[in-house]
Amino acid sequence: MNPNHPFVAKRARYQCEYCHAPEVISNIAFEVDHIIPLSKNGLDVEQNWALACRVCNLRKLDRVDGFDPVSQQQVRLFNPRIDIWKEHFAAPTEEPFLLEGRTPIGRATVERLEMNSPLQLRAREIWIALGIF
Repeated sequence: MNPNHPFVAKRARYQCEYCHAPEVISNIAFEVDHIIPLSKNGLDVEQNWALACRVCNLRKLDRVDGFDPVSQQQVRLFNPRIDIWKEHFAAPTEEPFLLEGRTPIGRATVERLEMNSPLQLRAREIWIALGIF
């Protein structure tokens, strides 16, 4: 486990800072993501760390941008250190449990990280039913 996990997880309130998946439901600790990857000259400092579930981290990889399907533009991805989640995303409350991107950044992040894949939707439905999303 990343030695920075306890600090990053507490700061993130034990949820993925991208899709808001609750860490408590996972059977492994979430990962410490470099928001700007080291391969893209990101720094290994707390301002560049985000708690990411395995799914979001695997889909993000070393990417820093994505395609907004509405504006048809490449835009940067959501950055949990400088962006406010509720400004960029609308959390679902009922079926079909789709996470909605409210801004070009939100929409590009939803698309890039495939936040509305069938498995994500099913998991989100369960988290909502359990009251942990």
